[in-house]
Amino acid sequence: MKKVNHKLKTWLKGVFVSSLALTVAACSGGGQEAKPADNSAGGQTDTQTIATSAASGEPQKLVIYTARDKNIFEIVLPKFAEKYPNIEVETLEMGAQQILERVRAEKANPQADFWWGGTQSALSTAADEGLLEPYKPTFADKIPDLYKDSQDRWYGEMLLPEVIMYNSQALKPEEAPQDWDDLIDPKYKDKIVIRNVLPSGTMRTIYSAMIYRQGADTPQAGYDWLLKLDANTKEYTQDPTNLYLKLDRQEGVISLWNLQDVLIQSKQNNHPYDFIYPKSGAPILVDGVALMKGAKNLDAAKKFMEFLMSPEMASQLAKERFQFPSRTDISKDDLPDFMKNLELKPLELDWAVMAAKEKEWMQHWDENIKGKGKK
Repeated sequence: MKKVNHKLKTWLKGVFVSSLALTVAACSGGGQEAKPADNSAGGQTDTQTIATSAASGEPQKLVIYTARDKNIFEIVLPKFAEKYPNIEVETLEMGAQQILERVRAEKANPQADFWWGGTQSALSTAADEGLLEPYKPTFADKIPDLYKDSQDRWYGEMLLPEVIMYNSQALKPEEAPQDWDDLIDPKYKDKIVIRNVLPSGTMRTIYSAMIYRQGADTPQAGYDWLLKLDANTKEYTQDPTNLYLKLDRQEGVISLWNLQDVLIQSKQNNHPYDFIYPKSGAPILVDGVALMKGAKNLDAAKKFMEFLMSPEMASQLAKERFQFPSRTDISKDDLPDFMKNLELKPLELDWAVMAAKEKEWMQHWDENIKGKGKK
């Protein structure tokens, strides 16, 4: 594991890299999300530490399990360190599903204080299992009920519409699928590449939504739909990095992904990607945050939640990292132009049913559908 120390007083003075062994209870199966940091069942073991000045006194600690990408860290963590120079932050990166599994494994002896980047399904499941600490933050009334837990066990940081992504060098906008059912048209056979579903919070949400929209009480219709999608799918990639590689090489030209990452990859990283917002609506995944039950550094975790969810931070991340904030009190003047004009039409979903059924549905997909559509 690599440990990166940023020593700050009021400015960033330097970066030091050293080796660090971090012992954390491992989970038995693979679960994320689908950020480039997500790569294995155990999660990526890069640790970033915001060190403090000795003059600030004895430092506090804050351990964060996160499914967020490093390009978010580079904005948030140094600013947090400037405001709270006595708090030493360690981050362990993995997928949202992997975080859930790890937190379960550590229930008797929690190793983390804060969960940064969890799907609505994963956070709801963790809340129901007694893994999250209730906390009503100062901004509680600024988050719609749809995007937070009724018992204050988790809050949505941002909204992630799930859209149809395509290679804009290979397809014109009108040639790309315009809605979900277009994806199973035989004309798109072997043109679709999908990030491996089970470890990805994004993909689990999309696939569960596709089952739900066909009828949650009798999921067979949804299974049949996913079998047709599998028939059109050329490959399931190990992680987002490989997904981007396949799309760049046009080994596949269509995928399903969250809108924020599509915008980051196209506008900042110069990938030839564009998106179609499905006509019938999109699953709008809530990317949320929570405090861990039994956290050893609860006060520091509360400070980080308040800082991360502040209007100033939400506005900056919207402009620089294309995050759609969940807060309703962010002025339109503080949002980028594309965010002001894009209507986020939600696909009607019962998220409680989705959370309850996701594991069963995804297990069925993995055992009975994946790789069998072409047979």
